[in-house]
Amino acid sequence: MTMQSSKPRDDQNNDSESSHSNFPPMDVSIAFPQATPASIFPPCTSDYYHFADLLTPEEQALRLRVRACVEKEIAPIMTKYWEKAEFPFEVVPKLGALNIAGGTIKGYGCPGFSVTANALATAEIARVDASCSTFILVHSSLAMLTISLCGSETQKQKYLPSLAKLDTIACWGLTEPDYGSDASGLRTTATKVEGGWVIEGQKRWIGNSTFADILVIFAKNKNTNQINGFILKKNSPGLKATKIENKIGLRMVQNGDILLQKVFVPDEDRLPGVNSFQDTSKVLAVSRVMVAWQPIGITMGVYDMCHRYLLERKQFGAPLAAFQINQQKLVQMLANIQAMFLIGWRLCKLYESGKMTPGQASLGKSWITLRARETVALGRELLGGNGIISDFLVAKAFGDLEPIYTYEGTYDINTLVTGREITGIASFKPVIKKPQISRL
Repeated sequence: MTMQSSKPRDDQNNDSESSHSNFPPMDVSIAFPQATPASIFPPCTSDYYHFADLLTPEEQALRLRVRACVEKEIAPIMTKYWEKAEFPFEVVPKLGALNIAGGTIKGYGCPGFSVTANALATAEIARVDASCSTFILVHSSLAMLTISLCGSETQKQKYLPSLAKLDTIACWGLTEPDYGSDASGLRTTATKVEGGWVIEGQKRWIGNSTFADILVIFAKNKNTNQINGFILKKNSPGLKATKIENKIGLRMVQNGDILLQKVFVPDEDRLPGVNSFQDTSKVLAVSRVMVAWQPIGITMGVYDMCHRYLLERKQFGAPLAAFQINQQKLVQMLANIQAMFLIGWRLCKLYESGKMTPGQASLGKSWITLRARETVALGRELLGGNGIISDFLVAKAFGDLEPIYTYEGTYDINTLVTGREITGIASFKPVIKKPQISRL
């Protein structure tokens, strides 16, 4: 006769499960010892055509300084924070010590880089981690640059020095729930009152907004019906920023929804150089170039990771690098990076010489992000199963590229900007046929 246990069956199952499953995850270097994870970042191997020869000694020194910092300080922790969708505040002082915030701005404690040098710094951070690159780009090439180009002298002296040190953090709020590509139609309003302005509306997808000390916000002046710019302080009455959850890319970037309910802004915090939507274009011209360099950096990192992985990982008794199809994919990735770098470099030179047009910037951003998606997808194939976990960088980069493909103008919108420039015909709005009126 079989004796039945007095323990309920569920308890038996729980005991059985706990005996073999309640352990912490195995470290990836132990679980998969045949290849090195991205926490120990691979050396840079993507400059096949020696583009370093095109750089000044100062630009090359900056590039190597940023590379050394992010490989040491960010690579070991990025996977943990990316998976938790949290921002690594511990690296902010390290990034501040690089003295790269403010990029091209001269004076006020900013480095005054060339556009090329600023782009290289952007790419080097993105090579290791795109989220940290976006954090700096929003803070520096959008918010700080807007204050520099459109702010008063008093505003520059008041805000830029602490922003340059990353002692204070900024965000930049243009996009709204109903107005993304069509940002000029934004609905947030600014009403003139005694001593200042009252801002009402909503913003969405605003990077850094959940912890920013100052917020550069764009709103429609109710009197002129034109776009104006304002500097808001965190904790202002009526201001609320909440984190957007469940992103598949740039997970460390704290994108937020901003609710503005009768937020008072004093007159001294209105940006005098923003009097129409066109005034944002001088900021976006620089930031679009910087965004084009993010996928260049991302694909450099992915190539470096794949290059090392293929030499380390063995199947059928040989390293993966020995197989023809893998070499072909690796070479295709390398070729894309050479072309992407060259277009990015030429964009910088066109800007520095005052020749760059909006269409050129848009073509650069759209084409580079398109090639980057192709390049990272090839890397995903090369890593097999390890291509879907963030420990080996490629899966993380695969997700991070998707928002970059979309922000600062989607691929399609940027192609239309270039199309308008080369044809003279704007095609952003569909032609809506008017209803036929019957003669009867």
